[in-house]
Amino acid sequence: MIYSCDSHIGKVRKNNEDYCMGEVIKTKNEEDIGIFALADGMGGHKKGEVASKLAVENIFKFLKENLLQTSSIKIDYVDDVIKQAYNNVNSIIYKKSIEQEECFGMGTTLVTAIIYKDNLYVANVGDSRCYILNDTELNQISIDHSVVEELVRANIITEEEARNHPRRNHITRAMGTDEMVIVDIFKSKLKENDLVLLASDGLTGCVDKEDIKNMLLKNKDISEINKELINMANDVSGKDNVSVVLIKHN
Repeated sequence: MIYSCDSHIGKVRKNNEDYCMGEVIKTKNEEDIGIFALADGMGGHKKGEVASKLAVENIFKFLKENLLQTSSIKIDYVDDVIKQAYNNVNSIIYKKSIEQEECFGMGTTLVTAIIYKDNLYVANVGDSRCYILNDTELNQISIDHSVVEELVRANIITEEEARNHPRRNHITRAMGTDEMVIVDIFKSKLKENDLVLLASDGLTGCVDKEDIKNMLLKNKDISEINKELINMANDVSGKDNVSVVLIKHN
């Protein structure tokens, strides 16, 4: 698999509270496991960036230490490993937020993708998203934990109205803000050349889904597509940090 991870401060913010990483590791049987994560921190006074970095680095640490058996991935226990990983990360952030006064109230979104053979596992807390581009269809895999998402799902507002809603940035679930966290886990099958996109709301909150899809369909190197997605977000808005992780399955 080929991947690219990019994050940009935007045109307005003084610091970047997003953080993202990707890595492909090998089993002893030389099989690839892709681990990708993206977080969008909150809390002010530069502590949102502390929370997002803690989330991504520690989710990687836990998954790399616990996903592999002697020769292959713990395929029958992936859900359990992901839940343990998220609980572990949540505890790390929460503990720091209550022990260090300057970190009080910090938290972060966290979306994680694990790719093994044709299997995609997605875990999500908050409103950072995961999409799959199958042929010409762009499908959102994760479900936002946000006020506007609840309103959209209840048919109270439209997706277009959600983009400009005054509470569009209010999330209902985050890493590190409470002692316990509930993580949503989704599973999908991938086909050859499918694209998997992780994105913060700096992209999805201001760029139309159709425009994102059209950009992904361009016959370009994925690192170029990443940069163009970020440029598109900054051209349309630029008010938020924007981060994207793009993976091509092959």
